[in-house]
Amino acid sequence: MTRKKRRAGSDTAVDPFGERSLSLFKERLHVLGGVFDFESNSQELLRLAHWAYNGLPRYRLASPAPRFRVRLMLAAEKSGTLPAGEPAALELYSGSGLLGAAPSSATFVTLSPEQNAALVAVSRNMLPFLYHIRYELIEFAVFTLAGRAQGLVPLHAACVGSQGRGILLAGETGAGKSTLTLHCLLNGFDFMSEDSVFVDTGALRAIGVGNFLHVRADSVRFLSQQADVAAIRNSPVIRRRSGVEKFEVDVRTARYRIAPAPLQLAAVVFASSGGRGSARLRPLRLPEVLRRFKSGQPYASGRPEWTAFKRSIARLPAFELQRGNHPSEAIPLLREVVEAN
Repeated sequence: MTRKKRRAGSDTAVDPFGERSLSLFKERLHVLGGVFDFESNSQELLRLAHWAYNGLPRYRLASPAPRFRVRLMLAAEKSGTLPAGEPAALELYSGSGLLGAAPSSATFVTLSPEQNAALVAVSRNMLPFLYHIRYELIEFAVFTLAGRAQGLVPLHAACVGSQGRGILLAGETGAGKSTLTLHCLLNGFDFMSEDSVFVDTGALRAIGVGNFLHVRADSVRFLSQQADVAAIRNSPVIRRRSGVEKFEVDVRTARYRIAPAPLQLAAVVFASSGGRGSARLRPLRLPEVLRRFKSGQPYASGRPEWTAFKRSIARLPAFELQRGNHPSEAIPLLREVVEAN
């Protein structure tokens, strides 16, 4: 991280938005096929971006890679009290070519996809909630900019692969995608993403951010190796807004393999929470595949790239995975799918 020197003689009347006078920390990170220049007046905020995106493979879908600018601003601390009935004064913000104004108690994100730029403002009362700052603010800005600049389809799905070929793991919330992804990683699959996958529809390549895997505490009951259990139980615990708590396992370690390059999609698998007995794959017809995608991906299905995505995904075999008594039962089936297609 580098720091920009403060300009002498700065004054709010001369520089009301702080465009020239702010003292900034900077870092360049490679995420989702793009180059992101982060800058912030807060080392703590910049550390969140570093923690999320440092050490990832430098994926590239186009040459040259698109460039993005994201400014993370911590609101100035105000002293004194307001007169009764008077609203809070506005704090002026600037960054990445954007200008904004909001009360210092406000937290917001503003984006300019045309300029590949974002401004993230964080109030001090948000600082205890670092997980939410990282996922609901920084990740929102990064994912939206990268996806739109490169014409990618954003999917709520997981993706694993082998030897450059990948499987898109979709399914409803609670279908066990995270647990299935964990067992894929423990059995030698490459990890692309657990929750958000971006698809280049023309080439049917998938990219993601292979940083964390989120698993429930009850998932460890399926693990036989104590080292695997310990790696999960020693991970931080995050709490989703739904109230669900999960271990946040950093997969950027020697224990797991992150896909070294974008994965060429070979198949689509919808995880199912139902079924008994042994795990098995049931082939799906294209109308059923498209129906499931449309109902399960409301945001993506409204994007301009959706028509091209439907045409591309029609070229792939698709299955429903009816999971068995143990998640590992699905591993040979998935390996056969990725090697056969």
